[in-house]
Amino acid sequence: MKKEEENGRIEYAARQEGITNAVHDILTFIGEDPDRDGLRRTPERIARMYDEILAGYNTDPQAMINDALFDVEYDEMIVVKDIEFFSMCEHHMLPFLGRAHVAYIPRDKVIGLSKIPRIVEMFARRLQVQERMTQQIADLLNDSLRPQGVGVVVEASHMCAMMRGVKKEHASMVTSAMLGRFKSDARTRNEFMQLLNRRSATII
Repeated sequence: MKKEEENGRIEYAARQEGITNAVHDILTFIGEDPDRDGLRRTPERIARMYDEILAGYNTDPQAMINDALFDVEYDEMIVVKDIEFFSMCEHHMLPFLGRAHVAYIPRDKVIGLSKIPRIVEMFARRLQVQERMTQQIADLLNDSLRPQGVGVVVEASHMCAMMRGVKKEHASMVTSAMLGRFKSDARTRNEFMQLLNRRSATII
C-alpha cells in the first residue's frame, strides 16, 4: 500500500506540474503576462481545479458500487430525479450543466440510493459529450444490476453554445438512453416520462 501511495503522489505531482506549465504557456500565447500579480498563481489554481472537476478519471466504477448491491424481491420502477451535475465539453473544454434522471426496474438486485448520483458524477467529471455520458450511465447500471430495464434522461445547458458559436443563451439539450423494457415497452417508457413530469410533493 505504501508503494501505491508513493506512486500516486509522484503521479499527482507530475500531473500538476504538467498542467501548470501548459496553462502558463497558454496565458503567454493569448498575450497575457503570467507573472503579473493577478495571474502569478493562476496556473497552479487551474491545475488543482482540473484535478477536482475531472476526478472521474480516477474512479473505479466497480469498486464504487460493488459494496452497495442488495438482493430484493421488488420489481417496480425505481426513479431518482433531478440529479444535478457539472461537466466539461470535450470539444471546447467549456462547462455544461444540468440534471440527470435515472430509472430502472430491478430483476433481483437494487443499488444503494446514494450510488446513482455518484455514478452520474463520476461520468460527468470527465471531458464529455452529453450523448455519451447519458449512455455510459445507463450501460453501467445495466451491466452491474442486470435489471429488467434502465432509462436515463439528461437535460443540460452548454456554455459552448451560450458563450460562442450560435450564442443562444436559453438553448438546452435533452438526451436519453433506454435499455430493456424502457426501450421495448412503450408503457414503461411513458410511465417514466410521466413520473419525470410530475411535480415533487413537499414533505414536511
